[in-house]
Amino acid sequence: SSSMRTTTPMTSRNMSALNESIKIGGGMISLAARSLIAGALDQSSAGRLDGKLREKTLTLDTLNPQVKAVEYAVRGPIVIKAGEIERYLEEGGTKPFSEVIKANIGDAHAMGQQPITFLRQVVALCTFPELMDSPSFPEDAKWRARRILQGCGGHSLGSYSASPGVECIRKDIAAYIEQRDEGVPSDWENIYLTTGASDGIMTILRLLVSGKDSSRTGVMIPIPQYPLYSAAISEMDAVQVNYYLDEDNCWALDINELYRAYQAAKLHCQPRVICIINPGNPTGQVQSKKCIEEVLHFAYEENLFVMSDEVYQDNVYTPDCQFHSFKKVLYEMGPEYFNSVELASFHSTSKGYTGECGFRGGYMEVINMDPEVKAQMVKLLSVRLCPPLAGQAAMDVIVNPPQPDAHSYKQFRQEKSSVLGALADKAKLTEQILNAVPGIKCNPVQGAMYAFPRIFIPPKAVEEAKALGMQPDMFYCLRLLEETGICVVPGSGFGQKDGTYHFRMTILPSIEKLKVLLGKVRDFHIRFLKEYSALE
Repeated sequence: SSSMRTTTPMTSRNMSALNESIKIGGGMISLAARSLIAGALDQSSAGRLDGKLREKTLTLDTLNPQVKAVEYAVRGPIVIKAGEIERYLEEGGTKPFSEVIKANIGDAHAMGQQPITFLRQVVALCTFPELMDSPSFPEDAKWRARRILQGCGGHSLGSYSASPGVECIRKDIAAYIEQRDEGVPSDWENIYLTTGASDGIMTILRLLVSGKDSSRTGVMIPIPQYPLYSAAISEMDAVQVNYYLDEDNCWALDINELYRAYQAAKLHCQPRVICIINPGNPTGQVQSKKCIEEVLHFAYEENLFVMSDEVYQDNVYTPDCQFHSFKKVLYEMGPEYFNSVELASFHSTSKGYTGECGFRGGYMEVINMDPEVKAQMVKLLSVRLCPPLAGQAAMDVIVNPPQPDAHSYKQFRQEKSSVLGALADKAKLTEQILNAVPGIKCNPVQGAMYAFPRIFIPPKAVEEAKALGMQPDMFYCLRLLEETGICVVPGSGFGQKDGTYHFRMTILPSIEKLKVLLGKVRDFHIRFLKEYSALE
């Protein structure tokens, strides 16, 4: 007999589950998206086979509850709404604007940034070695591609590598770290290639999370934070331990706040790890060497594992700021610290001056890990076989770029300087324009790719948002999107102190588009304040 689907009416139970599933990042998905989901539930909640009703095995009731707890604001309801508006405009619809400007995510190439030529040449040659015969490719790119391919099984980028990554690339990363940290030793066997930095972060957290009830692992994360951390903590059923960055001091780490958060958390969980993002996302600060020393001393005293997210290490814009790696600072604190504090540091192809998000390349360096635990980590890495080899090749170019005597050096240097110089100009422009708007306060964008301005939302607007079941900054950002076409992420998706509101925007658009974007934000904010009687 033939099988067929049948529809069932939307029950109150299903609608309740639907409402739960669409409360993402403090806001609600549009009615159109709600209808699509409801229709899918109607058509898939049950089916008939040989005339018998068969319930679905996997429903919202049987779904892993930790999955339902996961939130990821960077691709949340605002972005879904932006996609709907884009399609509406493409189909001939009219809005007060002609395009959606997506300032919600740090995707450099999507914002128009051009690839670094040498990196793409090497990856192209690795992918299609027949290009080695082409005079269009420089000899130094061909030499690099041959070296990488010699480290691959069958001399092919289509083979698996060892689970920790291609050996010659791991050695290049170790050499890069030693050069960056001015001679601090790096053992290539402590280097693990990953599928973007996120993969490495998730791997380390999986090792750390254990226990039940009051012995559950507590994970200390900065607030505001990159939502990967809160999402991973929810998925793994760990305990999120918030420590707040000091907005009045350019989002600096406050050692007293770390102790406060730690002592409070000990009452209901076992804090075992502290995560730091430097330069900061979404906050754009660069932590001082003194701050880093205090964090490492704190971790040493309280026996905490340290996770240092350093994917923006090349993105430092202000002359009075400098990137300090946690590993180098730890080394300078002396053998007592350097030989004992467990530290995992992360880097990526996605940020910096290359912006190669789609290659999903990254690495982590792990020091002072118990050898027996390291064996377990390698086992865990082996389960996912290996990171993409194209991403590994891209990572190799980032850590070992053309040197001054190489044919490709001049072009590489010009392209790198152009990208970082433009980002520095846009960071300064963003801060200046936003701070000139009544009711907006923006700290200096010292590094990374984002501004995280504080917005002052009038009480009447706060009341209206709450009446709609929204966070006030979600309400604000939806209005901004619907009236201007600008897509930013509400601060509530990253965490913020109660009673304060923010949004995160990337500084990646071209300087011309960024000026338009900032002008629209300024005009909208002034209209918004007038509408809710906060500005005469």
